[in-house]
Amino acid sequence: MKHLLSCKFNLDTACVELCFSDGSMVSIDTIAVENEVVNNMYQQSELDYLIYNDPAAYADLILNGDPAVYLKTVTEYQRLD
Repeated sequence: MKHLLSCKFNLDTACVELCFSDGSMVSIDTIAVENEVVNNMYQQSELDYLIYNDPAAYADLILNGDPAVYLKTVTEYQRLD
């Protein structure tokens, strides 16, 4: 069974990189994820917060969760009229 050894955001590649005990690595392209699931600046801000402050939670959300549902739940967007 593989265990997560490290999880960090690489600013040079804009990827969240996960290293496991069996030597495997996973790299999540954050720009590609944002292009697919983000609909407004509030959702982008929420993902950016996770990327910079808790990359392990971001990786868990992308790999095991549903980011579109998460973003709809935690962000509140209302148009100004």
